[in-house]
Amino acid sequence: MIDLMDKRLRAEQFRHRLNRALEQSGLSQSALARSIGVDRSTISQLLTDDGARLPNAHVVGACAAALGVSADWLLSLSERPENAADLVAASLSMSAAPRALVDERIFDWHQEAAGYKIRHAPAALPDMLKTRALLEWEYAPHLGRTADQAIGASQDRLAWMRQSPSDYEIAMPIYELDSFAKGVGYYDGLPKETRQEQLAQFEQLSRQLYPRLRIYLFDAKRLYSAPMTIFGPLLCVIYVGSHYMAFRDKERVETQTSHFDNLVREADISARDLPERLSALQAEIAS
Repeated sequence: MIDLMDKRLRAEQFRHRLNRALEQSGLSQSALARSIGVDRSTISQLLTDDGARLPNAHVVGACAAALGVSADWLLSLSERPENAADLVAASLSMSAAPRALVDERIFDWHQEAAGYKIRHAPAALPDMLKTRALLEWEYAPHLGRTADQAIGASQDRLAWMRQSPSDYEIAMPIYELDSFAKGVGYYDGLPKETRQEQLAQFEQLSRQLYPRLRIYLFDAKRLYSAPMTIFGPLLCVIYVGSHYMAFRDKERVETQTSHFDNLVREADISARDLPERLSALQAEIAS
């Protein structure tokens, strides 16, 4: 008896949702019938029949496709009317990642997440902690005559980020900092003075801004992370080179948050120990 009641209620809900979707689509019953290849009388029956039977899967799927909703929603198996393509489009987006530092999209994401913890695994050293000399060495060849203006604007925005109500956690591999100090790999050709100045500023900021800014170093032989930023529970953005891949659905954001938190738990050098590591690297360069 309960099962029969469930079927009747499900059929009633199907009729209600089909009527709602049809009204919102602006299609007539005849237009819907033509779209899915049935008689108009079939559509009329679907909309008005007070029985307990549901149409077959083909008809349900065809109606859902024609009306731009999900079949699961029509059948009360989901409370989200969007179809699968729309759900993916809403939860995942791709946007260009310019080489220049002036990026309105990144700044907007930081503003949106103001007050939430920001978790960041940078592609190299974190931009928000770089000296002007390092920014010029790194970006000027790609920005041409606009380099000075772009870097100046970026420093203003990075200053805003440092003063924002958000806490920042940064996780990066140990070798990145060591390579920087030695001027090898990506940092080949970077002047000794620039490296010394950068490490000194890095140390100063890690002391001044702790605990609101916490930086952890992990062993890349055991752990790996793609460059990414997690903006509280709202958004996870993965840097893939020429584009950012942004996720907004709760499950993916939580998965990447768990991944980042593991980097922090497994870090070989904690945020408390980082200043001493930076001081030691400066001494190595000076010797």
